Amino acid sequence: MKCSSPSFTVGTAIPNEYALCTIQASAHLTLAPNRNPALMWSDLPAGTQSLVLICYDADGATEIADVNREGCLLSPNQRRGRFYHWVLVDLPPQLGSIRAGEFSEGLSRHGKERVQTRYGARQGLNGYTEWFAHDSEMTGKYFGYDGPCPPWNDSIVHHYVFTLYALDVVRCPVEGEFRAVDVLKAISGHVLEQADIVGLYAMNPDVRF
Repeated sequence: MKCSSPSFTVGTAIPNEYALCTIQASAHLTLAPNRNPALMWSDLPAGTQSLVLICYDADGATEIADVNREGCLLSPNQRRGRFYHWVLVDLPPQLGSIRAGEFSEGLSRHGKERVQTRYGARQGLNGYTEWFAHDSEMTGKYFGYDGPCPPWNDSIVHHYVFTLYALDVVRCPVEGEFRAVDVLKAISGHVLEQADIVGLYAMNPDVRF
């Protein structure tokens, strides 16, 4: 099973086009186009009935008190965890690819509606739902893809993992509002094979890739 992206080269920087935020010297950050990157797949295992796509930041800050705080630099040794950026289920395997911007274009303040997406696929809640929960200007339910926006005061490059799972069922066994953890639990025992690609992103201009 193979997965690739024409939007970025594996192991290198993800272009700003596919991020939620980008560097702005005067205010640390500004909004970016927030388009989903294009993805392609091939050589799926026999019996593949549907695909699940999950994207996460493997270096998400879990000690948030110092995130984006002036005069503070996040240590590379602080505890890290996964921050989920995209949860997509019931993707038809015969498509072979999805286009850039096909599932996300721009930022939707106060969340993105839960809608039936293209090709009958369904999108779960991403990590910004919890991240913005106490921000009156941004709070809401964020379904689908919202791109990288790591802390501008972080000392490390963040690694964004796009994992494609080939399933032996047509419909992922989750209902209603679901998150990545719900999907990962539900597909246990149904994964025929998986493949992933990794891109890099950082908001601190002093961090070198």
